[in-house]
Amino acid sequence: MASFELSIHREFLETPPLWVNEQFGIQQFLMPSIDILTIPKQPIPKNIRLGHKMEHVFQQCLAKQQHYKFLYSNIQIKKDNITQGEIDFLLEDTNSGQVVHVELTYKFYIITTDEAEPNYQLIGPNKRDKFVAKLKKLKKNQFPLVFSEEGTSALRTLGITANTIAQKVCYKAQLFKPYGDLKVNILPLNQDCIIGFWISFNKFKSNDFKEYDYYVPTKDEWVLKPYKKVSWITHNEVLLKVSIQIIKENSPMIWMHKTDGSFEKFFVVWW
Repeated sequence: MASFELSIHREFLETPPLWVNEQFGIQQFLMPSIDILTIPKQPIPKNIRLGHKMEHVFQQCLAKQQHYKFLYSNIQIKKDNITQGEIDFLLEDTNSGQVVHVELTYKFYIITTDEAEPNYQLIGPNKRDKFVAKLKKLKKNQFPLVFSEEGTSALRTLGITANTIAQKVCYKAQLFKPYGDLKVNILPLNQDCIIGFWISFNKFKSNDFKEYDYYVPTKDEWVLKPYKKVSWITHNEVLLKVSIQIIKENSPMIWMHKTDGSFEKFFVVWW
C-alpha cells in the first residue's frame, strides 16, 4: 500500500468520533478493532472530493474485520427518476444478524465562542459549513429517507426490510480551538477531537511566528498529522501563499514545525 493510503487509513481510524454513544437522538457507530496491516492494498481514487475518499477508506477499513459484513454502499433513492438522496452504507452485524445503516461524516470544524451552545460553535473554517446544519440534515432527511416509500421499495429489491434496520452515524471530526484559548469546553461533544487551533491572518503575521517553518498541505493531506519529510518554507514565504488564499476568502490549513522539533496544525481564517 502506498504511504499516503497507509497514512490516511491510520489517521481515519485514530480520529475520534465527535460524540460517544448516543447524543442528539443519534447513535454513534463504534468502529471495531482493526489491524491496519489487514486493510486491502487498494488505491484511493484521486479525482474525487475528500469526503468521497473517506467513504473508500471506511469501506476498506471494514473489509477484513469480523464484526460486520459489508452489504451495500451509496444506494440512490429516486422518485420519478429524480434522486431524493443516498444511503451511505448497509452493514450486517455478524453476531446478531442486524442490518445497520451507517451514514459517514468526516469534518474539519473550528470552534467559535460567539454562541453559548457547543452545537452552534462548530463551523467550517470558511464559514460555509455548520455542525447544526449537518445534524438537522441527518435527522430530517438522511435517516428518514430509509423509511420513505421510495426508500423501503429500494431496500425491498435488495431483500432488506426497512423497519428492521438500526441507524447509526460514523461522525469523525478534527476540531480547532481559538488561538491562545486553553479552556474550551464543548461537552457533550468529544474533547479528544480538538487537535489544533485557528488564528486570524493579522495575528499570524506577528513576530511570534517568525522563527518557525511552515507547510501548506493539500486538502487530501488535511487528514494527516504533520510530519518532517515535506517541503518546509519560511514565515515570509508562507505569508505570501496564505495572502492569496485570504483574498479568495479561503482559510488554508497550515502545518508548523517549531524550533523544539514539535509540530502544530492550524487554520488561518480569512474573515
